[in-house]
Amino acid sequence: MSQVSERIAALSPSETLAMSQKSNELKEQGIDVINLSVGEPDFFTPDFIKEAAKKAVDENFSFYAPVPGYLSLRKAIVAKLKRENKLDYKPEQIVCSNGAKQSVCNVLLAVVGPGDEVIVPAPYWVSYVEMVKLAEGTNVIVTAGIEQDFKITPAQLEAAITPRTKALILCSPSNPTGSVYSKEELKGLADVLAKYPNIIIIADEIYEHINYVGQHESIARFENIRERVVIVNGVSKAYAMTGWRLGWIAAPQWIASACNKLQGQYTSSPSNIAQKAAEAAYLGSQDCIETMRQAFERRRNLMVKLASDIPGLKVNQPNGAFYLFPDCSAYIGKSFNGKVLANSADLAMYLLEEGHVAAVGGLAFGAPNCVRFSYATADEKLVEAMSRVKKALAVLE
Repeated sequence: MSQVSERIAALSPSETLAMSQKSNELKEQGIDVINLSVGEPDFFTPDFIKEAAKKAVDENFSFYAPVPGYLSLRKAIVAKLKRENKLDYKPEQIVCSNGAKQSVCNVLLAVVGPGDEVIVPAPYWVSYVEMVKLAEGTNVIVTAGIEQDFKITPAQLEAAITPRTKALILCSPSNPTGSVYSKEELKGLADVLAKYPNIIIIADEIYEHINYVGQHESIARFENIRERVVIVNGVSKAYAMTGWRLGWIAAPQWIASACNKLQGQYTSSPSNIAQKAAEAAYLGSQDCIETMRQAFERRRNLMVKLASDIPGLKVNQPNGAFYLFPDCSAYIGKSFNGKVLANSADLAMYLLEEGHVAAVGGLAFGAPNCVRFSYATADEKLVEAMSRVKKALAVLE
């Protein structure tokens, strides 16, 4: 009998991917399911980016690339960081990977070992805690509920720090909540972190351009901690390029070198064609970003209105990303046909099976009373989906 390693046995499957798969299975049975479980833009990759990829194929970019990515792409990322974020990096501090997901995992595997603690604010993206497990670290969960807009305070952060704290993962704009830390809020966290020089800050900024409050603020802007911040970003969300799999880090040189060494042993560089497409994305017109951002903001406003009209849901107004994360406590413990919905995972499954709307239970995000709805789909689908949710919730006893 085959036996998987303890490492794999300890991992949980991705709940977001699992719900999407279940949604697709129902669709294959002829059921009209509206999928609000997937975190990806519903737009197509802009044409000028696709043209760059075609050109790369024609020009035979088909040989091994440097492990951290082509120098031309890393220079384009350096220029982006200077132009948009007022941050100075060298190309050697950039490592490009197969999506921002690999970028996060690279950093954790490079800096975290057995006994090291990683502070993870909850609600969190499902993969963070699993990646910390892979690195043999210990998750220290700091919970922020809807009453504080799902954002941790400096006092909460400081209370979680111990001599074994190795890293903090901070995602702003956030998946799954859509919350965005302001410059003042980031400064409060930075001032705490400045007192603990051994803590690495992993700043997941993949939703940087999908924000509704103006200029994105990066915690890397604060001088007192800058040399310990690793920015994680990529082209998936801003340029509707989820399937191209191109993410990157901008990091202190020692971390960049460590990630380069690690990646060189288990994937090498990301796809050459994706690299050339990403290079075009960063060097070309940025108008496509604003077009998509405006659509997401309109949908955000629509979703907040629709969800607020459902009795029992606690709804806040997310300032970024494309998720709504209402507190569904009023429905936890209720039942349908004698079956009790014990937690948000049960509630999400009920909404899929009876309401034919796919969402993701907050249990997987460290928020057992919430459900994540992605509004990265057409307005009319959102209206129909929330109508179904309202009707499904109304019949619970």
